[in-house]
Amino acid sequence: MPTDATTAGLGATSKRRAGLVGKGSIAIFVVPFVVLFIAMYLAPILYAAGKSLFALHRSGLGLAPPTLKFDPWSNYSRAFRDGAFTGGLLRVLIFGIVQVPVMLALALGLALLLDSRSAKAKSLFRLASFLPYAVPGVSAALVWSFMYTPQSSPINHLLGGLDASIAFFSPSVVLWSVANIVTWAWTGYNMLIIYSSLQTVPEEVIEAARLDGAGAWRIAWSVKVPMVRSALVLTTIFSIIGSAQLFNEPTVLQPISQGSIASTYTPIMSAQVAATGGDYPYAAAQSVILAVLVGAVSLIFFKLTRRGDDSL
Repeated sequence: MPTDATTAGLGATSKRRAGLVGKGSIAIFVVPFVVLFIAMYLAPILYAAGKSLFALHRSGLGLAPPTLKFDPWSNYSRAFRDGAFTGGLLRVLIFGIVQVPVMLALALGLALLLDSRSAKAKSLFRLASFLPYAVPGVSAALVWSFMYTPQSSPINHLLGGLDASIAFFSPSVVLWSVANIVTWAWTGYNMLIIYSSLQTVPEEVIEAARLDGAGAWRIAWSVKVPMVRSALVLTTIFSIIGSAQLFNEPTVLQPISQGSIASTYTPIMSAQVAATGGDYPYAAAQSVILAVLVGAVSLIFFKLTRRGDDSL
């Protein structure tokens, strides 16, 4: 007959086994993520940072192959003196300041419309909004290049009846032509993230607002939007990172841009040019600068939006 001590011992053993099984289950899911995170994210950053600390030096008449020498600040000072690179940084900064708020405002508006009581055919609307994101970025840029080309542009054809036209590849407009492609491609993606967050808003809160006499617009602005703040912060940070990685669209449009898009139009394009020329340490330094700036901006934005909100 088991005693109380035996029963207690068996209970403790069962708890230990359950704890080990629980920890093992967690490890099964966590370890692959950690391995992939280190291999695909941290390792490339550390490699680029290490590479950037060396500089190519040429001697004599430059006929001999260049040699790598440890020179930790040479590439960074060169990057900040490089007008093409700093111009690319300024360009994506302006791009992000204008394009990101416009895109997220559209995404939020569409998500609120989809979440409203009067919305019909929601599944069809979600599919139609998400389809542009499903189109590969290069393919989307090719389609829009056809719509931008003066000889074939259906947009200018329609505007022709009003004696108007848009020079999509002019130096003052081409950046916004690129922004239009990015907005078209990513608005639906961000809308679905915000819409998914809207689905978690308690119905009791909305009903209470209705009982207080709040209309649809008041509920949307004063109840729903504050409760999806974390989703808005997430999509904003993703969009900031995406703006800094601007590459596909300007690269595809470059051959037909009539010189408005140079090979160093964005920081990533500039780094690619440096790498193509064999100057990998300089390209690595440009990449590290871009990563640090994007990380700093994202962190500052996160800290500012986190004030007074413990849910973030």
